[in-house]
Amino acid sequence: MRSAEMIELWRGDMRESLHAGHAVICDAHGVVEAWGRPGQVIYPRSSCKMIQALPLMESGAADAAGLTDRQLALACASHSGAAMHVAAVDGWLTGLGLGESDLRCGSHMPRDPEENRRLTCSDTASCQLHNNCSGKHAGFLTLNRHLKGGPDYVEPDHPVQRAVKAAFEAVTDEESPGFGIDGCSAPNWACTVEGLARAMARFANPGTDRRGMAMRRLVDAMRSHPDMVAGEGRSCTELMRAMGGVAAIKTGAEAVFVAILPDQGLGVALKITDGGTRASEAAITALLIHLGVLDAAHPAAQALLDGPILNCRGMVTGNLRRAPGFPA
Repeated sequence: MRSAEMIELWRGDMRESLHAGHAVICDAHGVVEAWGRPGQVIYPRSSCKMIQALPLMESGAADAAGLTDRQLALACASHSGAAMHVAAVDGWLTGLGLGESDLRCGSHMPRDPEENRRLTCSDTASCQLHNNCSGKHAGFLTLNRHLKGGPDYVEPDHPVQRAVKAAFEAVTDEESPGFGIDGCSAPNWACTVEGLARAMARFANPGTDRRGMAMRRLVDAMRSHPDMVAGEGRSCTELMRAMGGVAAIKTGAEAVFVAILPDQGLGVALKITDGGTRASEAAITALLIHLGVLDAAHPAAQALLDGPILNCRGMVTGNLRRAPGFPA
């Protein structure tokens, strides 16, 4: 099966652009609904950070370090590098007796407008704390201290990354065909869209064993602290707030998105083939509306799907809408 048409951009009375992709909804027993090719192999990118945080929880490292739910949400985050994110990661590292130089994620200017403006106007360089993955890397460092591994914890054969791979293959129920290096320098293991949705369904249906308790706590942390998962104005944060904490959602680079719906026992994964983030945000919005957990009229939903696109003068120029048949 080919990719499925999902999101259209209309300008005036003409369809200007079309975004296609693959999406799967799973429950504890398997696939519930699918569009496109469920077996399409993808890199989940940052959408799988809750999987990457599982060894941190299962090993006992998180409890040994006394991590709070706010810090666990940050371990699953692609944050905006706002002052609160930077301070939270800095405090986390300090509590471990570590510092910014122990990170291996690299630095980039923060997405948060206020922090970006502060750095720019003061002619101050960003640091690794501003990296959107610095929370995940603080989690890696916490696990690494517990495992007593070497400093280069992002190397594929390092004990930290071996633990991540084992957890990833266990919850996707797939042997990964390989990995690519993510923007933050850590390995990103490939899987199918169905495998990623199956993993999210397992987070939505956690058992009472160690892994299940770890999954439950990570999901609850994300739902309780959506501001730490992304930031103000970001789709993950705004949609989780709009849903009142009934779901945990997470974006990934190159137009990947996942959702965990504990009350319904469902996991969702999608990939837009052209890598367009605006389309993945619109597509996850459509699926959340389809599943009855998001009000289509909520401003957060309207901002990503169906609502008007305005130009610099405030004129309506078009809108993003669902392609016919997506969702059913």
